[in-house]
Amino acid sequence: MINNGDTAWVLISAALVFIMTPALALFYGGMVRSKNVLATIMQSMFILGMVSVEFILIGYTMAFGADVNGLIGDLSKLGLSGVGYNILEGSTIPELAFVAFQCMFAALTPALITGAFAERMKFTGFAILMLLWAVLIYNPMAHWVWGGGFLAQLGALDFAGGLVIHILSGVSGLTICILLGKRRGYGKTAIVPHNVPMTVLGAAFLWIGWFGFNAGSALGANDLAANAFLVTHAAATAGVLGWVIPEWIRQGKPTVIGAVSGAVAGLVAITPAAGYVDVLPSIAIGLIGGAVCYSAVAILKEKLGYDDSLDAFGVHGIGGMWGAIATGLWATTAINPDGANGLFYGEVDLLIAQVISIIVAIVFAVLGSIILFKIVSTFVEIRADEDEEILGLDLVEHGERGYNVGLFTGAPSFFGSEETSTESTVFSSKLVH
Repeated sequence: MINNGDTAWVLISAALVFIMTPALALFYGGMVRSKNVLATIMQSMFILGMVSVEFILIGYTMAFGADVNGLIGDLSKLGLSGVGYNILEGSTIPELAFVAFQCMFAALTPALITGAFAERMKFTGFAILMLLWAVLIYNPMAHWVWGGGFLAQLGALDFAGGLVIHILSGVSGLTICILLGKRRGYGKTAIVPHNVPMTVLGAAFLWIGWFGFNAGSALGANDLAANAFLVTHAAATAGVLGWVIPEWIRQGKPTVIGAVSGAVAGLVAITPAAGYVDVLPSIAIGLIGGAVCYSAVAILKEKLGYDDSLDAFGVHGIGGMWGAIATGLWATTAINPDGANGLFYGEVDLLIAQVISIIVAIVFAVLGSIILFKIVSTFVEIRADEDEEILGLDLVEHGERGYNVGLFTGAPSFFGSEETSTESTVFSSKLVH
């Protein structure tokens, strides 16, 4: 029978996960230059609308319809046909509550990718590319891991989305940002966040939403949800330390951006493991996750020279990979009898399954993103040109601006410190015309 408490918790968790997408918009929006703040926020908000409709119409049945050869769900639940008020198999909640919960996951995932190509993608190309990505990359991967597909059959564990959400989005973001090319002036002039308090506010709401993200994946108000809730917080706090301490040692100063990035890194790392590990291992997972992600952002990115604008790959891609491996190390059936024991509990099979799943996610994200990018770029222009980058995507793509201060003066409040007076003149001329 339907349990009212379990149903209430899943619906509350769905609402918490919903908050994560506008929170991400603020988190990313504060880190770009002021001339691109609205364009960055718009990408997350538009995805929230577009992908939610897509998921209801076709995404849910692709991910959670009856399995077809381990690859995809059938079309038996197209447009939520037959879902009604049925109880979700193996649970105590209506299937519609599960649809709502999973819909929020589907909407958040492509929004994470936008951080990698922020400040340089035209809106039409972005919208088409993200819609195709949601249908043809996210939905199949969700089925492979959560819908009874071949990775689930292999024994891979992903409690709340390390493989499906973070590795897939992070690696796809890296692929797309390389295909797009670097932002104008990248590596030559300072490109700095225009509103750090906005980023901190976004991070705070992400942290709150993550409790629904992870603990809600227990699909009930129970001991597993309580464990997932606590390990989520423990890993996030450890992630702050794991990022800030090496940053402090290496750069001489601890930064606020580093602290919130570390928190997100810890949250990403614990996501696949939240329903399978105990509290003390979660601290180690978050601590290592913060340090590993900091190294990816501060060292790996600099050495390889790619322009991942807001470090979607460094935080989500690398953090998700570490979290999936950590699940293979610390998972224990003492926490979740439906899971498996990891390497530190005497079994190696889970770790092998996790490594295979990571490789599958990386290959699928890279190849799928390249193919979709090439197809979309054949029909529409994806990359903003140099003049449009100077002008800023807020005005070029949306006819709006986030701030009125210093509009024609070339002030840093609008353009960012790297813009020159000549570029300000170009902006003024184009706006008049």
